[in-house]
Amino acid sequence: MVKKTARKSEERILPLVEEFYSIQGEGYHSGKAAYFIRLGGCDIGCSWCDTPYSWNPALHPMTNADDIVRHVIDSGTDSVVVTGGEPLMWDLGYLCLQLKKNKILTYLETSGAYPLTGEWDWICLSPKKNMPPVADIFPCTDELKVIIEDKSDLDRAEEFRRKVTRQCRLFLQPEWSRFEAVIPGIVDFIKHNNTWRISLQIHKYMHIQ
Repeated sequence: MVKKTARKSEERILPLVEEFYSIQGEGYHSGKAAYFIRLGGCDIGCSWCDTPYSWNPALHPMTNADDIVRHVIDSGTDSVVVTGGEPLMWDLGYLCLQLKKNKILTYLETSGAYPLTGEWDWICLSPKKNMPPVADIFPCTDELKVIIEDKSDLDRAEEFRRKVTRQCRLFLQPEWSRFEAVIPGIVDFIKHNNTWRISLQIHKYMHIQ
């Protein structure tokens, strides 16, 4: 089911950090090829973020969405992952519209801290401690992916689970730099709460972007 939202004004110029064709390395779609669009801007500031270079949108070129879509089409992909930073700091209605016109599947990776815009085939919600998701995104979420840095995050994961639909896929992902410390607790938790699955960042094991 495609989720559709829109604001009155749609951004046609977006701060593009990077774009590349690669393999999805996390969550439900791990192992699938996809074109990645990383947008600049994030005011959440997670200490463990692996893309802090994306936080300041002023450091990245403002790029016409039509040019981005052309690059997507030229890659030969059938799906796009829009990520960040926090991509929902920008109105994504126009970008999604042009992608959908070209029969490209649209996947979103977001903290949910900002209102949802765009037309999405898949929404992955990865909520953060510093800025909780807006309430409206929970019914639209296809995949809940909670990053586990310490034991308290497991309690937070359960709080978010109760807000999404029963059809939502549930993933716990160890924070990369604390993998050895947190993975035993995640394994034990899932053995007692088997609606959850483990997400591993397989692109890092493969040493690809």
